[in-house]
Amino acid sequence: MRTQSLAWLVLATVSAKPKPLDGRIAAVTGGSRGLGRAVVDELLRQGCSTVIACARNVDSLAELENVVAVTADVRTTEGRRAFVDAIATTGGLDILVNNVGTNVRGPTTELDEGDYRAVLETNLDAAVFLCRDCKAMLEERSGCVVNIGSISGVCCDHTGVAYAVSKAGLDHLTRYLACEWGPCQVRVNSVDPWFIRTELTEPLLDDADFRAAVEARTPLRRVGEPSDVSQAVAYLCSAPYVTGQILCVDGGLTCNGFEYQKPSSSNRENDIAGGMGGF
Repeated sequence: MRTQSLAWLVLATVSAKPKPLDGRIAAVTGGSRGLGRAVVDELLRQGCSTVIACARNVDSLAELENVVAVTADVRTTEGRRAFVDAIATTGGLDILVNNVGTNVRGPTTELDEGDYRAVLETNLDAAVFLCRDCKAMLEERSGCVVNIGSISGVCCDHTGVAYAVSKAGLDHLTRYLACEWGPCQVRVNSVDPWFIRTELTEPLLDDADFRAAVEARTPLRRVGEPSDVSQAVAYLCSAPYVTGQILCVDGGLTCNGFEYQKPSSSNRENDIAGGMGGF
């Protein structure tokens, strides 16, 4: 009987332990699928009482409790206004996650001006103006912003100049606002992923040669999972003395330099002939 009572006491203690984001109210753009959906799920797991999530199609969010689904395209002024109005009706805002993004791949010489504007409006402009419009609510609760960038904004990965420019801009927006809003106790950080397994990247990763090249260049030798990103976002939401940081969730890609793999032959003459005898 005593053992059973102790077991119930332990269970009650564990259940009562506060979660890092208990009672927080969060807003996530592009929250219906991929990384955005993973972030919504993780923030709820970490204790958020309400998550306001927007997308152009929110059907997949209907099953979730404590989620306010908003049909909105935040690339547009009207979409951002609808999203911000929905946030305001919840009574406050602790966390803003600017996740929505798009890309048009191809060489710069073939870049269409309309495609370029669409990528920047989605990836960068939406974040700039949502930060502007949500700042007062975030300041009231000493809240934070987490921008979802990309290693494309840190280094060249040949995924398209529009995407790279937009993500580099998002990283510097992060640094700039961290300094401007720090005195208001509003923190701003960015999570910059490398290849993450989502429905959008599956067509690329289904190419065995392409995936092998990605994994070979990544020190951890694997592509990332959505949870790798969502857990990083949750950490930054709960880290009270961290601001202005660009957290690369990339398996080590961006710190990887040159690595020479010696031929399998043990013939040193072949190594020297290849110009790499000293490696």
